[in-house]
Amino acid sequence: MSIAVIAGDGIGKEVVPVGIECVDAALARHDQAVEWTYLGWGSDYYLKHGVMMPADGIATLSGHDAIFLGAVGLPGIPDTETLWGLLIPIRREFQQYVNLRPVRALPGIESPVRGGNDIDLLIVRENNEGEYSEIGGRIFRGLPQEAAIQENVFTRMGIERVTRYAAQLAATRRNHITSATKSNGIIHTMPFWDEIVAETLADYPEIQLESILIDALAAKLILRPAAFDVIVASNLFGDILSDLAGAIAGSIGVAPSANLNPSREFPSLFEPVHGSAPDIAGRGLANPIGQVWTGAMMLEHLGYAAASADLTAAFEKVTASGVRTRDIGGSASTTEVGAAIVAELSH
Repeated sequence: MSIAVIAGDGIGKEVVPVGIECVDAALARHDQAVEWTYLGWGSDYYLKHGVMMPADGIATLSGHDAIFLGAVGLPGIPDTETLWGLLIPIRREFQQYVNLRPVRALPGIESPVRGGNDIDLLIVRENNEGEYSEIGGRIFRGLPQEAAIQENVFTRMGIERVTRYAAQLAATRRNHITSATKSNGIIHTMPFWDEIVAETLADYPEIQLESILIDALAAKLILRPAAFDVIVASNLFGDILSDLAGAIAGSIGVAPSANLNPSREFPSLFEPVHGSAPDIAGRGLANPIGQVWTGAMMLEHLGYAAASADLTAAFEKVTASGVRTRDIGGSASTTEVGAAIVAELSH
């Protein structure tokens, strides 16, 4: 298997090498290995060339089985450049229409929320359309009547396919799906979302559907985090909920995600939920667990199920042992946490 590596910016350059070491150690237990191809794309590339990746970047990535990404973003470069110049084109060109974000409490990490230690859910975020649309623009720039228009785009196909993916996951768990909506205030797209979700889940009579308004859902997620199993949400709602859920689990630094092309026609991209955190970059403070867990998700997707399970068990033992970074109550550095995981895998 060939994996393209984009460490990106900030703490991405610190956690990606740790993630790779841990993935390699997990594979070595089973006499397996993958080939890593390092691509120096991101904000440094942008500062030199004016783009986040070269013009043939998508073609280059298409020759790999997966993409392992750290984080992108630097002060002084607009987020619209870093996100729309790299991550979103990859998600859309490769039809990575599912953003899967598992959230559960890890051993030894205390949730800041009552009941948060019992959280164990999957957020299935629609990843190609919805609120993150290119349609819109600005008019009368610099004048008192300056205006900006942004169009949301929801398609029957887009809603149906992400709902089916969520249903297939729910069928392996507790047969319960929560759909995030706001159909009382957003009168076109959200009622349409509700209709297609309900129609799609009619094919899965064993699955219970609960549709909750996004504001009430956010409140319930804090008050009763263990009440959720699989949450299906639009692009924006899924983005917000997964950060919130990650914080409930103890730190966004441990949160993984996968941008999946379920048909496997194109490579999928694996990245932690956290950003580039330039304020702590280069100081050894970054939590590598999110990147390592992301690596475990990638291994499972690529068919290395045993290595994935070993890697997951290893980082759980490390967090339980007290070897943790500062954001989750420890004093270990980024590399020290990685070394502890590799040592656990060598047993």
